[in-house]
Amino acid sequence: MKNFDVVALGELLIDFTDNGVSEQGNTIFEANPGGAPCNVLAMLNKAGRKTAFIGKVGQDIFGNKLKATLDEVGIDTSNLILDEDARTTLAFVQTFEDGDRDFSFYRNPGADMMLKKEDLHEDLIRDTKIFHYGTLSLTHDDVREATKEAIRIAKESGAIISCDPNLRPPLWKTLDDAWVQVDYAISQCDVLKISDNEIQWFTGEEDFDAGIAKLRSKYNIPLIMLSMGRDGSRAYYKDLRVEVAPFIQESTIETTGAGDTFGACCLHHVLKYGLDNLDEEKLTEMLTFANAAASIVTTRKGALRVMPEVEEVENFIASRK
Repeated sequence: MKNFDVVALGELLIDFTDNGVSEQGNTIFEANPGGAPCNVLAMLNKAGRKTAFIGKVGQDIFGNKLKATLDEVGIDTSNLILDEDARTTLAFVQTFEDGDRDFSFYRNPGADMMLKKEDLHEDLIRDTKIFHYGTLSLTHDDVREATKEAIRIAKESGAIISCDPNLRPPLWKTLDDAWVQVDYAISQCDVLKISDNEIQWFTGEEDFDAGIAKLRSKYNIPLIMLSMGRDGSRAYYKDLRVEVAPFIQESTIETTGAGDTFGACCLHHVLKYGLDNLDEEKLTEMLTFANAAASIVTTRKGALRVMPEVEEVENFIASRK
């Protein structure tokens, strides 16, 4: 028996999100704990799952706040390293009227890039049922080597491998470089969560089904979840293609963390049912729950600290029937 349900590796940072204007007319930014992998873990913790994070932050104001936040929400931080020689990565998030976002990163270098292979706690990786990662940990040599080593260890220990590319173009030298690393990341996983714009960019196919078909012809990925924002989501599993409508809310203020919430809820259902015996009913349940949780998060600022409880998601779904 493994002690952890999900261990994730990657970036942990501060999202400075737009929070109004001061009396002097200056933009006010709120410092929200963020980073996709820990957003995923935070939602899984709300679902009663045991999680741990592998990464690096600076030994600075922000790094200490981030560690305290992970401890607060119940994510194991035994392999979170506070580096005295690096600064915590910062992201400034501009939100548009439709809820979409633009990012400016302060990460050259940032502490999350400085994670090294020798920093990994191998016993922690071997002690998880699911190992999860994105591609921000593949942008630079040291952290890329650490990520690949962690994936190797997780595979060797029999863990389910989960990937969300979470493409952030400003963090790559070129999109050609990004494509090579996303290709690697996708090639390793058993469960893939990918967004509508990512599948179009990666495959060159405008039609989502055509893009997924191209992926499946190249990689052996048992379960693929496609998030389509205001158009809902789809799951592709064996010969099944299941689509579920979104939960649109007038009170949506921003989409930060919605995709991470969605992906976490899907992993929660993979843990619940396993990867071998999913069917249309279980996939529909998974996507409905994931869409609802993501919808709730779009009505809140930030993500990591404001994930909904399972009961809240279930009540929300029931209220929409």
